[in-house]
Amino acid sequence: MKLSGEWIEANHVQTVLHMLEAGGHEALLVGGCVRNAALGQPVSDIDIATDARPERVIELADAAGLKPVPTGIEHGTVTVVAEHIPHEITTFRRDVETHGRHATVAFSDDRAEDAARRDFTMNALYARSDGTVLDPLGTGLEDLAARHVRFVGDAEDRIQEDYLRILRFFRFTAWYGAPERGMDPEGLAACAVNSAGIETLSRERVGAEIKKLLSAPDPAPAVAAMAASGVLNRVLPGADPRALAPFVHLESGGAEPMRRLAALGGEDVAARLRLSKAEAKHLARIREALEAGVSLEEAGYRFGVTVAADAALVLAASLGAPLAPAWEAEIARGAAQVFPIKPADLMPALQGAALGAELRKLEDRWVASGFALTREELLG
Repeated sequence: MKLSGEWIEANHVQTVLHMLEAGGHEALLVGGCVRNAALGQPVSDIDIATDARPERVIELADAAGLKPVPTGIEHGTVTVVAEHIPHEITTFRRDVETHGRHATVAFSDDRAEDAARRDFTMNALYARSDGTVLDPLGTGLEDLAARHVRFVGDAEDRIQEDYLRILRFFRFTAWYGAPERGMDPEGLAACAVNSAGIETLSRERVGAEIKKLLSAPDPAPAVAAMAASGVLNRVLPGADPRALAPFVHLESGGAEPMRRLAALGGEDVAARLRLSKAEAKHLARIREALEAGVSLEEAGYRFGVTVAADAALVLAASLGAPLAPAWEAEIARGAAQVFPIKPADLMPALQGAALGAELRKLEDRWVASGFALTREELLG
């Protein structure tokens, strides 16, 4: 198999690969860029594997007038910047000892050893500068063609090397697995048996994986499998995946992890996933809108179009009830309303807390009237 496309023919990619080759070393594209290109999907990050040691990579980059950055030199990784684009170059490695969250590695000259320490067979594919794909394990291309997300070697061994691979298994299946195939049974069983290991991971790592999973076109089958295996409860206690499939069917405008999280529910989601302040606020507003139990029009007024729409979708998915044909227009009408009373209209007769209370009282009357009461009627 040979890869082609603008990404592999790009001058910056070929410059870095030829830099290593001219120095007498192997230079192989590896991982996500090879996988995605073989699947006809967009390529973003450029990862390169080589038998050159990190110090040699730096020496070659300097000699070629490129910028080497020792981003993970203790693990064999140097980022070489060419045409302002980073290329992550990592020396072939083999595991010496693993600890569940990180591994002690030794450098290697053998790409087969490097492939054997990767997570999934479809990620253990390499490509030369001319696009020729290499499959050191002998199963990567077959699994990729079948959209079969499978651990390299023994699934439990791979998971115990890094428990984040449990979440990556579900995420990769959601993104790259064949829906009709379902989850790899050996991998799913190994994830269930080792699910307690998730609790050793940082919340940032867990949160990043869950957001990537929920950004898949349809994460519902993978999330349902997470629930059945006990993994979902380890990550988000109290989460219920039943509304996610109908929610994905109802939503439009692309995948948005926060509203999908709202459909899942769960306890202390923002803290458990270490969400950003903006993400946590959006999630909290969706839940606030759900708990308010108000009309679509009122929800649009009180929460804005985006939050009100997200809440409406979550509620419809949870109840299994269809949305009215003009539901979006109702929300938009509410969002466009402007309360006709200003604080100055009640001053100086009212000040401070009394002013605020009266404004809320009048606003509630106005909303209850369907936004029909005029300023004069409210003040009369």
